[in-house]
This record gives sequence, structure tokens and C-alpha cells, in this order.
Amino acid sequence: MGKRVAVIGGGNVAMDSARVALRLGSEKVHLIYRRSEDEMPARKAEIHHAHEEGIEFNVLTNPVRFIDDGKGNVAAVECIRMELGEPDASGRRRPVPVQGSEFQIEIDVAIPALGTRSNPLLTRNVPHLSLNKRGYIIADEETGMTSKLGVFAGGISLPGLQQLSLH
Repeated sequence: MGKRVAVIGGGNVAMDSARVALRLGSEKVHLIYRRSEDEMPARKAEIHHAHEEGIEFNVLTNPVRFIDDGKGNVAAVECIRMELGEPDASGRRRPVPVQGSEFQIEIDVAIPALGTRSNPLLTRNVPHLSLNKRGYIIADEETGMTSKLGVFAGGISLPGLQQLSLH
């Protein structure tokens, strides 16, 4: 694990990922979520325990891009502040970017925990990452290694359908 970790998402998997990263020795774990804590889909108990364990919540914050150290390693995540607008199709208030509010968080590990599909931000910005025809990351079933050296994916495998998220 890295010393400075960013977990992107607000569901139960994001809470678990953040808490495990801390338990594995990370010094600082940021949870980045684009809506407010009230809109987080994670169970309230999961959110409460993440707070208790010292996870730093960056709510109303959306990642824009990952910044590398010039050697192919992640060095920071650039984010933009969000505000809540009108409700969207899900009934939750839609996050809207606050222009000019960009900032960076220094990290050395990023853990996207965003549903079952690959995050388009990642698949667009990680060169040489192979995807299948449905847009899922292709990874070795035993090791989780993707087509990019040092980049692993994890998730579940259903018959005929590979559901993976980048780690």
C-alpha cells in the first residue's frame, strides 16, 4: 500500500477500501466523493466507522485527472469542488462543478471504487490498458494484472461477463 491513498467513491466498497488501506499501513487516506455525505450510497454504519478510523472525507469533490511523477507513477489527483444543483434522474441533487476551484491532493495510490464498470476517467488516462468490447478492464483472473505493468484490477467474474475495477 501507499502512504497517501485516494479512494474515489461513496459506496460500501469505497468505505471498505479506505478502511483496509488505513489498516494496511497507509498514513493518510482520502475518500473523494462528488456529492455530500448525505447522498452517499454507503450504509450509515460504514460511513460512521470510516470517520472513527480517521479517513479524511473530501465530499463535494470530483477527480478531474491523475498526475504522474514523470516515471509513470501516480503523484497526485487533481480535483474540482462541486455544489449540488437540481435533482437528476436518480432523485439525488446533481453535482455541478464550481469553476476555478481546482486543487490537488498528493497521493501515491488511487483506488477507484465506482460501481461495476470501469471509470472512464481511468480508461481514458491510463495508456496501454486493454479493455474488452463492453469496456471492462481485461485482467488475469488469478493475479489481477492488467495489460499495464504494475496496474491491477479486482472485482467479480460472472459467466460471460467480466466486472472489474482498477486498483
